Amino acid sequence: MDARPLVAVFCSTLLAAPAAGQVPGSPARERDATLYAVPFAEAKAPATSELEALVERYASDRAAYLRLWTIPGSAARREKLRGFYRGWQAQVARIDAASLSTAGRVDHLLLTERLGYELALLDREESQQADLQPLVPFAGIVARLHESRRMLEPVDGAASARALEDLAASADAAAQRLKGEAKPNRALARRAALRIGELEKGLDDWFRHFDGYDPRFSWWTREPMKRAKKSMADLAKRLREDGMGWKAGEEEPIVGDPIGRAALLADLAHERIPYTPEELLAIAEREFAWCAEEMKKASREMGFGDDWKRALEKVRGMYVEPGGQPERVRRLALEAIDFVQRKGLVTVPTLAADVWRMEMLSAERQKVAPFFLGGETILVAYPTEGMSQEDKLNSLRANNEPFARAVVHHELVPGHHLQQFMNERYASHRRAFRTPFWGEGWALYWEFVLWDQGFPRTPEDRVGMLFWRMHRCARILFSLNFHLGHWTPQQSIDFLVDRVGHERWTATGEVRRSFAGDYGPLYQAAYMLGGLQFRALREEVVGAGRMTDCEFHDRILKEGPIPVELVRALVTDAPPAPGAKPAWRFADR
Repeated sequence: MDARPLVAVFCSTLLAAPAAGQVPGSPARERDATLYAVPFAEAKAPATSELEALVERYASDRAAYLRLWTIPGSAARREKLRGFYRGWQAQVARIDAASLSTAGRVDHLLLTERLGYELALLDREESQQADLQPLVPFAGIVARLHESRRMLEPVDGAASARALEDLAASADAAAQRLKGEAKPNRALARRAALRIGELEKGLDDWFRHFDGYDPRFSWWTREPMKRAKKSMADLAKRLREDGMGWKAGEEEPIVGDPIGRAALLADLAHERIPYTPEELLAIAEREFAWCAEEMKKASREMGFGDDWKRALEKVRGMYVEPGGQPERVRRLALEAIDFVQRKGLVTVPTLAADVWRMEMLSAERQKVAPFFLGGETILVAYPTEGMSQEDKLNSLRANNEPFARAVVHHELVPGHHLQQFMNERYASHRRAFRTPFWGEGWALYWEFVLWDQGFPRTPEDRVGMLFWRMHRCARILFSLNFHLGHWTPQQSIDFLVDRVGHERWTATGEVRRSFAGDYGPLYQAAYMLGGLQFRALREEVVGAGRMTDCEFHDRILKEGPIPVELVRALVTDAPPAPGAKPAWRFADR
């Protein structure tokens, strides 16, 4: 059946006048329907991989194992997972990769590398657990109690009580040793305090399962459980106060946990980035220098000569009054959707353009996310009643119009929301290999494209976009220098203030977010580096006339969130050899 008549009817319905009685200013009326006149079958799906079902099964099996074995640092958990990954390695090794299509070879390489990397991460965890053992010597007790319940073994109340008494004595002895021995470094003390919190959750889960259901268990264990939890809490408090220098009621210091050069190289290899940390630092400095020159050009147009920080100060004052930010974000979101559609840069499916939502960030979350977060729901930063007057002003200035105009499209369309929307509908099995070099790199890459396409209308707009671009260069510099052991968190904050023009409030929030442990060591570097990868691939494909911009971008969105070097293999139909090492020098010029 020819789908064109159906599409025509669908589009004409979208373009029809609003129904009588529709509330003026409602989203349905304000969102221009012409933006959504996109056919359902706007482009063909990517080639099917022979290993799609196998990858989906791996991801499901792994998730099941991780739901069962949940105690971090557990030796039994590591051993079970090692057996799981080695079993999968043997299965994947039996596949004749040379007989597969390009899509199949990519999935074979992805799965092979992921299994090896997961085993390496278990070795890294074992080493870290050995470092923690003197500070958290009772971790094995908690693991055995929790895992015996998960294995549905009968519980012995008296034996459980003895285990809890041993736990308390072990925690008390560790706390006592901290008084006399050399104090652990701050990173190790923080890691130990966090581990105690994780173990406490596991212990609570174990106790709740039996308490009140087995009277003998409750009779034996209630008092020992109280003592064990108090001893764990006392040890965690001592680690925070004596090890981290952080007392209750104070702002938590930014400590972080550097992983070192060898681990960085291993993680870069897994992401298929064939550069050393030192080479990446040089790339970041080169990109930063370009931004600084463009900043001076915009500053001159604004009447500030080469003093671009004065231009930046003017831009910070271009904010709307409290209460006005949601309407501005809505307008900026629709402007970006309209821009990429009119320019024919990427297909925006009707549903993707219509289903995004907005929420406001709390004062607490703005301590680590002073700007925006995004996806299907964009999380908007602006002053709240819970902030001090100083923080309210900081939030206003940090989320000014040019800054916001440079970020909203990063979080929604064509950035995170669009890519997540497509990931759920195309090559969804490859979400098992998700990488920030694809996720954050794609959203940052659009800042390159929109700059080149004339999206910034004024020098103030350019300053806003350049501030973010410099910031992403800076993220490479401060995160890699930190993990190499060259910089402290405070030096990272100072760098953002001095070199990028951050205010200290936002610089502190960015560094806290980077080193809190919620993101991997390479996450902050992935924005700019992933963006450079996509830019190089576009020059190779679109620049050579092999695809239009729209075809290129649609294809990338439909191949899944995998290392960009392997996206390149799919887009150029260059099947990787089994076991191929990363080799694409995307930033050499």
